[in-house]
Amino acid sequence: MKTIVATLAAVAALGGPTADAQNEKPTIVLVHGAFADSSSWNGVIRILEADGYPVVAAANPLRSVKGDAKYVGDIVASIKSPVVLVGHSYGGLVISDAANGRANVKSLVYVAAFAPESGETALELSGKFPGSTLGEALAPPVSLPGGVKDLYILQDKFPDQFAADVPKHDARLMAATQRPITDAALGEPADQPAWKSVPAWFVYGDQDRNIPPQALAFMAQRAQSKETVVVKGASHVVMISHPAAVAKAIEHAAVK
Repeated sequence: MKTIVATLAAVAALGGPTADAQNEKPTIVLVHGAFADSSSWNGVIRILEADGYPVVAAANPLRSVKGDAKYVGDIVASIKSPVVLVGHSYGGLVISDAANGRANVKSLVYVAAFAPESGETALELSGKFPGSTLGEALAPPVSLPGGVKDLYILQDKFPDQFAADVPKHDARLMAATQRPITDAALGEPADQPAWKSVPAWFVYGDQDRNIPPQALAFMAQRAQSKETVVVKGASHVVMISHPAAVAKAIEHAAVK
């Protein structure tokens, strides 16, 4: 496993694909995580599209791992080109399942994301190592029919918890527009993960307060990550605060 510690100044040194690297660029399918939405990928999308990659940002339902993976898997199945499947946070559980049986998925990219082993849950993995303060930042759950509950981050705690390196006015907008996830999804065991058969790349920040960096490093090593980029000072939303580093990792996965 190759590990890179990246700063903003060093991102360019990571290199990237040339125009001759491949004849057909794969489609990049981006899957957001809990408490976010597809707009969290905007900065990354601008870079990928400028470099000639077709991009689809899926609207992750955030209802259940299996149901969300089926939704994303159907999107992947509708794409005729090779696909690089990218997941942020809880989206890592989704892509780990959605890629199973999809022959056009050539690689997986985990962006501050869970890469579960069979039977593991998001709750279990986030608590495997010390450092997550998410539980303290959650608002009282919203009850839904059937006993399921929606979870949100308290808006006044959202900037420091979720997006500490994002400008405060942007983080406050993110807090107001956050998408909830069900408690059932966070506690749902994963099926056999696709990273066992599909090459995986990892990128995350060393100041993540949702998923401890130690947990992210553990999952990257376990998945035999082809390349792991650790962005110094980056929060859980590394794709917003450091889109160039994340786009570069995705492009590496696209050409390998």
